Amino acid sequence: GQGVDEPLSATGFRQADAAGLFLSNVKFTHVFSSDLLRAKQTAATILGKNKFCKDLEIKYDARLRERKYGVAEGRPLTDLKAMAKAAGEQCPSFTPSGGETLDEVRERARDFFEFLCQLAVELEQKEQDTHGAASSSSGTSEEQLVFPWTNHCSEAELSSDNGGASKVLDANILVVSHGAYMRNWIGYFVSDLNCTLPTNLTKSQLSSVSPNTGVSHFIVKLENGNLLKPEITCVCLNQDSHL
Repeated sequence: GQGVDEPLSATGFRQADAAGLFLSNVKFTHVFSSDLLRAKQTAATILGKNKFCKDLEIKYDARLRERKYGVAEGRPLTDLKAMAKAAGEQCPSFTPSGGETLDEVRERARDFFEFLCQLAVELEQKEQDTHGAASSSSGTSEEQLVFPWTNHCSEAELSSDNGGASKVLDANILVVSHGAYMRNWIGYFVSDLNCTLPTNLTKSQLSSVSPNTGVSHFIVKLENGNLLKPEITCVCLNQDSHL
């Protein structure tokens, strides 16, 4: 949750190192992290391993915090399940006293995603204003856009019919958050924005919480800067082959 702001354990740092090596060839344009210590340390460790953007500023945002669990925070998961059972409910839909509802978490995710889309559109407009439309398509070198999971992760290939998103990325954003929060964010992508999922993804995989440092990769296309209808493709969900 949010109330117990513990640092990463030794295992957590090893996992963050592994994720950093896994993502070391990806050139990010922006990095956002939850402002909770474990996420901050994970983001810093990942960037520290990166070949292209070690000095990129990490921006911390409270909208990326883990779900708030109220009176259950700092207690074992079994206690939360017992509270839910006593209330005649099941996890994760159960909300402990003082905690956030799933709808409240999803609203935070929606707000942050819309902020990212606005950021990307403004970046594109700035590029065009500064250099003209032609140069904005030059992108970065192919070497810097190596996504390590595309070959073995899913059948959602980055093909030429996706508008060239695999070749030109105006914004390539790393977001470091938390398991329960990300599950809600992905639920928002699927139920509200009709995100295209890998064909081999099962329902249980879609509803499960990511392992620590699990990597999910989404391509977001904003046709003509239209913020109201983002086209979202999930290339990879909760990838953990680096662990």
